[in-house]
Amino acid sequence: MAACGRVLRMFRLAAALPLLLLAADGAQKIQGPGGHGQGPGPGSNLLPLGAQPGGGVLPGQLLLPQSSQLQQQPQPQQPQQQQPQQQQPPFPAGGSPVRRGGAGPGGAGGGWKLAEEESCREDVSRVCPKHTWSNNLAVLECLQDVREPENEISSDCNHLLWNYKLNLTTDPKFESVAREVCKSTISEIKECADEPVGKGYLVSCLVDHRGNITEYQCHQYITKMTAIIFSDYRLICGFMDDCKNDINILKCGSIRLGEKDAHSQGEVVSCLEKGLVKEAEERDPKVQVSELCKKAILRVAELSSDDFHLDRHLYFACRDDRERFCENCREALTTRQKLIAQDYKVSYSLAKSCKSDLKKYRCNVENLPRSREARLSYLLMCLESAVHRVVYWSRGVDLCFPWVAASDPDACGAVPCLRTGRQVSSECQGEMLDYRRMLMEDFSLSPEIILSCRGEIEHHCSGLHRKGRTLHCLMKVVRGEKGNLGMNCQQALQTLIQETDPGADYRIDRALNEACESVIQTACKHIRSGDPMILSCLMEHLYTEKMVEDCEHRLLELQYFISRDWKLDPVLYRKCQGDASRLCHTHGWNETSELMPPGAVFSCLYRHAYRTEEQGRRLSRECRAEVQRILHQRAMDVKLDPALQDKCLIDLGKWCSEKTETGQELECLQDHLDDLAVECRDIVGNLTELESEDIQIEALLMRACEPIIQNFCHDVADNQIDSGDLMECLIQNKHQKDMNEKCAVGVTHFQLVQMKDFRFSYKFKMACKEDVLKLCPNIKKKVDVVICLSTTVRNDTLQEVKEHRVSLKCRKQLRVEELEMTEDIRLEPDLYEACKGDIRNHCSTVQYGNAQIIECLKENKKQLSPRCHQKVFKLQETEMMDPELDYTLMRVCKQMIKRFCPEADSKTMLQCLKQNKNSELMDPKCKQMITKRQITQNTDYRLNPVLRKACKADIPKFCHGILTKAKDDSELEGQVISCLKLRYADQRLSSDCEDQIRIIIQESALDYRLDPQLQLHCSDEIASLCAEEAAAQEQTGQVEECLKVNLLKIKTEGCKKEVLNMLKESKADIFVDPVLHTACALDIKHHCAAITPGRGRQMSCLMEALEDKRVRLQPECKKRLNDRIEMWSYAAKVAPADGFSDLAMQVMTSPSKNYILSVISGSICILFLVGLMCGRITKRVTRELKDR
Repeated sequence: MAACGRVLRMFRLAAALPLLLLAADGAQKIQGPGGHGQGPGPGSNLLPLGAQPGGGVLPGQLLLPQSSQLQQQPQPQQPQQQQPQQQQPPFPAGGSPVRRGGAGPGGAGGGWKLAEEESCREDVSRVCPKHTWSNNLAVLECLQDVREPENEISSDCNHLLWNYKLNLTTDPKFESVAREVCKSTISEIKECADEPVGKGYLVSCLVDHRGNITEYQCHQYITKMTAIIFSDYRLICGFMDDCKNDINILKCGSIRLGEKDAHSQGEVVSCLEKGLVKEAEERDPKVQVSELCKKAILRVAELSSDDFHLDRHLYFACRDDRERFCENCREALTTRQKLIAQDYKVSYSLAKSCKSDLKKYRCNVENLPRSREARLSYLLMCLESAVHRVVYWSRGVDLCFPWVAASDPDACGAVPCLRTGRQVSSECQGEMLDYRRMLMEDFSLSPEIILSCRGEIEHHCSGLHRKGRTLHCLMKVVRGEKGNLGMNCQQALQTLIQETDPGADYRIDRALNEACESVIQTACKHIRSGDPMILSCLMEHLYTEKMVEDCEHRLLELQYFISRDWKLDPVLYRKCQGDASRLCHTHGWNETSELMPPGAVFSCLYRHAYRTEEQGRRLSRECRAEVQRILHQRAMDVKLDPALQDKCLIDLGKWCSEKTETGQELECLQDHLDDLAVECRDIVGNLTELESEDIQIEALLMRACEPIIQNFCHDVADNQIDSGDLMECLIQNKHQKDMNEKCAVGVTHFQLVQMKDFRFSYKFKMACKEDVLKLCPNIKKKVDVVICLSTTVRNDTLQEVKEHRVSLKCRKQLRVEELEMTEDIRLEPDLYEACKGDIRNHCSTVQYGNAQIIECLKENKKQLSPRCHQKVFKLQETEMMDPELDYTLMRVCKQMIKRFCPEADSKTMLQCLKQNKNSELMDPKCKQMITKRQITQNTDYRLNPVLRKACKADIPKFCHGILTKAKDDSELEGQVISCLKLRYADQRLSSDCEDQIRIIIQESALDYRLDPQLQLHCSDEIASLCAEEAAAQEQTGQVEECLKVNLLKIKTEGCKKEVLNMLKESKADIFVDPVLHTACALDIKHHCAAITPGRGRQMSCLMEALEDKRVRLQPECKKRLNDRIEMWSYAAKVAPADGFSDLAMQVMTSPSKNYILSVISGSICILFLVGLMCGRITKRVTRELKDR
């Protein structure tokens, strides 16, 4: 009996063996010495299989017991259900075949013929070809294979056939033939040699081992006997006893003779198989098949696996559908496949092809439960782990799986090491591929899917049974695109993906294969079909023009599960299994830990991939490259990051429900970083930190920026280690002509994200991490960190400390960050928040970037809200102190800086540009920008750091009243500078301050726009009296000259005062009167070259030359001087001196200076003489009084 349940064979449905052709030759009785009914002589009771009529036994013929003898053998006792019916004779009424005309043992005619029996004669003549009538076994096959209603076999003939087959399989003489024909085989198979006689066990044992039978006659004999045994489940040893109760419970048919066609009993086995499958697919099955019957059912399936006509239900369902499957055939095949899923040995080809590999890799450990080791999933997982280079142990055993070590600790050493193992045979891998594809195509073959996903399938995926559509529908639901999926169903899907391992060969997933065929043929044609890199290639082309929508969906659905188990990417597993074992404490290929969340191993790997050498424990170069490749691909979809999706699910729904485009979800989470839950914020922050080091993780951004990278950043892009260089290059070239909108927007977005945390700027983080911890603790936002460090650097610089508190490398990177922040107002959050309303009101048509918004706010500064105005003023103050932070100035004047100021310090850059502003080589746009900055500087002395430093003592001394009224957040509109100008005319300023004011006066004399007070008070007069001059493209003092000439026409007191101040200033120095200086330049050279400029000395020289009739001045100079004298005279009349100093200045600058001085001197002398005279007189009077 032991042999009945031991041998399992598998049957490959796609390549079912053709039907066996039973012997067609007639059976003839062999003459023997004994008479009818006598004891057996050698061969007297045997029928030769394949004997010629009238001939003896030919070589190679098989001998079967004669039926006339077999009928006399006692029928085995049937179960009690069969006993009540009246026992029928072995053959129907009419007597023995010998008496009815068959030749007896001593007769000379042919042997007993089944076709000649009265009960079957009509059926044989009607159904079976005539040439088979003389061969009993051919007639038997013909009759038992009849299923058509019109050819139905009579009940009497069925019973005759039943007894004939039963006697054949149980007669000791029949077994003696088997022992004779298979003598050498039996001697080799100890199990069969020990089987008891007369119970049919020997034949069953030989059937079990027929795959190992090499003897031709024995193999032929056993093959033919299987056709007899498997025609009725009651003939299979042990089956009746094991499944009797289950047949009744499941209502699979009667076991009593006569109630059903004995040759349709394959339906009974099929019914039991369906019951077994149904039990596996239900969580709480109403009817459970007993364990003994389960084993018996699977045994029957195993024994019939190598010849599909031995499975009677399958044979009758599919024999007419070799090319076209009907529903019955499809159902029968599906049932067979489901049995294979429960017991891989039901597939003959798989069991045969993988037999040696199963033994080699210890996939059939004896002490494990049979129900586990027999499952197809267990076999696939075990062999796939061998294919995927599993962990080897170092002691004595070539290959030792973890579960083997658990069951046999002595078999394996304690120290694991990695070695290249023997590969699973190609034949076995081919079979595995077929069954992996089978499981992916039909979800119903996986009981766990049916059990765990029944509700989801009915609700979301009904009607999509074939070609893997149901599984992909469930995958789509898991991704959250069609609803929600239970955890049990999701786990069942994950397990199925691991079992089928489609990551190793995309062809396993039929739905993916069909959807992506066109993409593979175009984008991935250079990769060998079936190579794991096909999936990587498809991911590289995700969201490109070559990708089609259906392929995109199927690919992401599969990648969702691959991303949750790092082992499902075979390339990653191959290159990183050593690193994962060393750093992430991973298990074997098919060993999973419930404590380790999905995606945890890959997260561990990519954290170590970006460690520095100082941090240690880095990945190998090969593994690092693979981790980066996968990270670049998966970053395009947040659902491919298990931790991110798990921790951020609520935040995604709360903040990003409308962000459905590619890549928008991660950008949305980054935008709302401060609003996210703590766990989600940490994960998004860590990912953003990685992006700052390796921006190629942003695959979509890299595609958009490819032209810029190729043209400007190819050197850093080719580096294996990015370290933030590529993003820095993109930022620097963000406004190149080749820059497209998508790239610019992506780069700007990343810059904005970087402002949320200084860790998001990799180079800044690495350069300043220690400085931040020391000087700016508890500060997180990048802009605040930059301000903190910049303030520290500035204070150290002003105090001229010997050693800066901020390290040199940090100061260098700090400068880079400061410059980048000036490009877009959004990179300065405080300024942006303060001016949002003003941007809407005044700059709504201006685009962000290139500092355009900031420039717009500067131009509309007077109309800004107080808070925004204050922020803009502070920004301008910073830019004037460090002109390199003035993005617009640096951009517009980039080439001019290279030409005129290549060695200038960043803080003196604007000063250098101002000095070269009027050069013929100066670019007009740059000149215009310099003028704008000069106008800004002259509105407030605080915006001119050079003036502020030079006049730090003069300003509080002479302009104290103005300072007391000033506010920190508003400009002084040039009041302090005007105050200093007046003191310059009085020649009361310090030398340094005087030099700076002279420069300002000279500049403003050429361009009225540089004098804010003049613009403020004379705007109407300029528009009415000097419109033409003001409209001139180049300002060379025409407006000032126009106002001076039209002084008498000016009615506004404020404007008149400003013009008079200009005249007063021009008397102090000819250089501040450009028109006069230009007209008299030659005369100054000829007549006043020896006179030191300043304090009105050269002006006095020219006045003396004008009065000296011996000196001839240039006509233009003479004319301009006379005009100035008239103006000064008028100014003296309308604006008398405010004080003694003012009066003295007027005298000294007056053309009649000598006359006035002579009069004054004479008057003083007269007064002195009068005093002396009066003193003498008073002295005499006093003496006379004394004498009295």
